[in-house]
Amino acid sequence: MVTSNQRLEARIGYQFSRPELCERALTHRSFGPENNERLEFLGDAVLDLVITQMLYLRFEDADEGQLSLLRASLVKGPSLATVARQLQLGAFISLGSGERKTGGADRDSNLANVLEALIGAIYLDAGLDICRARIESWFAAKLTTLSPQAIEKDPKSRLQEYLQKTGRPLPEYRLLEKRGQAHARVFAITCSLPDTGRQTTAEDSSRKKAERAAALAMLEVLGEQL
Repeated sequence: MVTSNQRLEARIGYQFSRPELCERALTHRSFGPENNERLEFLGDAVLDLVITQMLYLRFEDADEGQLSLLRASLVKGPSLATVARQLQLGAFISLGSGERKTGGADRDSNLANVLEALIGAIYLDAGLDICRARIESWFAAKLTTLSPQAIEKDPKSRLQEYLQKTGRPLPEYRLLEKRGQAHARVFAITCSLPDTGRQTTAEDSSRKKAERAAALAMLEVLGEQL
């Protein structure tokens, strides 16, 4: 009989030698004190390193500013959540009952966090080279859509221009939540299209950054990919 861990390993293309790392990576803080937050912290750093190297090697003529924007577009919450959905990670997350009942298994922030935690777990289990290979595999499709020239324009401006060009009303941005201490504030913003009701949500350390991330996510939804 195929176990849950074996199904996950088939999805991500990696078999853990230390299954406890995999289980920890999939455990949301709502499930208990032994959760994935430390692995998420580690995975975030590993992901940044690997994505930076991938972009550096792929776009030889891009300057530092362009590379920074390209990296931000790949490691932002909605982008990570998209990769996590492609791997069907939501089906494997251990959540508290309240978090599960409110849709936590498909929440962008939870999916992004568990992806980063899995990266941290693979790094500890097998080292950087194997972890890099998994990240490159998961992000290969997104990398092919990137263009240093297209990303230079602010996502909010790009979204506004796209909607105006097609005769549609402008997007609306709304603050959903502001949490955390002053030195570690997190803003959650929704970007909605009045004519269709379609929404995207993003979180970042400032309202301006969160609005840009939400606009970028909406562009991806509309097919205006980078």
